[in-house]
Amino acid sequence: MKAIVITTPGGPEVLQLQEVDDPEVKDNEVLIKVEATALNRADTLQRKGSYPPPKGASPYLGLECSGTIQAIGKDVSRWKVGDQVCALLSGGGYAEKVAVPAGQVLPIPPGVSLKDAGGLPEVACTVWSTVFMMSHLSAGETFLVHGGSSGIGTFAIQIAKAKGAKVFVTAGSEEKLASCKNLGADVCINYKTEDFVARVKEETGGKGVDVILDCVGAAYLQRNLDSLNFDGRLCIIGMQSGAVTEIKLNTLLPKRLTVQGAALRPRTPENKAMVVNEVEKNVWPEFAAGTVKPITHKAFPLSEAGEAHRLMESSEHIGKILLVP
Repeated sequence: MKAIVITTPGGPEVLQLQEVDDPEVKDNEVLIKVEATALNRADTLQRKGSYPPPKGASPYLGLECSGTIQAIGKDVSRWKVGDQVCALLSGGGYAEKVAVPAGQVLPIPPGVSLKDAGGLPEVACTVWSTVFMMSHLSAGETFLVHGGSSGIGTFAIQIAKAKGAKVFVTAGSEEKLASCKNLGADVCINYKTEDFVARVKEETGGKGVDVILDCVGAAYLQRNLDSLNFDGRLCIIGMQSGAVTEIKLNTLLPKRLTVQGAALRPRTPENKAMVVNEVEKNVWPEFAAGTVKPITHKAFPLSEAGEAHRLMESSEHIGKILLVP
């Protein structure tokens, strides 16, 4: 099969389409002929050599895909050859075929094309496992997501609104904020021209929000804590501004704040299967209801993976960037 290979750690130009061996299919796995895969920030880090794949994972990039099942292992009962599916991967999506544990496979949600579904598993599993399973966002609460126009952000806005929360977002341009508003965001903050802490306080009568989903990391940690309500929960899923910072513990204690961190890729297959199961139960019905839809910015041919990475690193996209073999 053909797959994108990182020829040496570096910039987008190191990604090359090459002929490689087909993946081996274990007894509990299915083999998917890939219709589409999607970019995630982790892919750019792996390309640079700073985020190696977990032990036993595919050496190739790609944390999600959609496609058609071509083969199944002997222990697989739910899926059959020919089924159209999408899947959460530990790697290997930037290829024509990928093997994945059957527990990480999902049906295509109602009303979603096979191609667009390639950009759903990672965002759906990330947002549901953090904002809802860990931080317990509930109807009537307030929720802030940083990077509202990203793949994670555009999904988080929709699912939080669908579950009855008031949604705040930050983004860096008026165009991005307009897209967030169209998806249902209630309060849209341009972080380049406004202080998000002040705006959050103003919009909540001085209280702060109940839950924050943050991909920025160090530079935002204290400001996120300052933006939280009593019993507020901060979930950190990225470190785009760095990993080391200081906080004032006297912000944390009186307000009974919780700071959580989460990553999807290092979870065990059993843990991922549990998350995938919860997503199918709680998120997939929202697609059927029309309250959540995939947001695809652009699809590139697999051979143009380098160009797709350049677009992601420019941060000019809104929603997901797909690669199509």
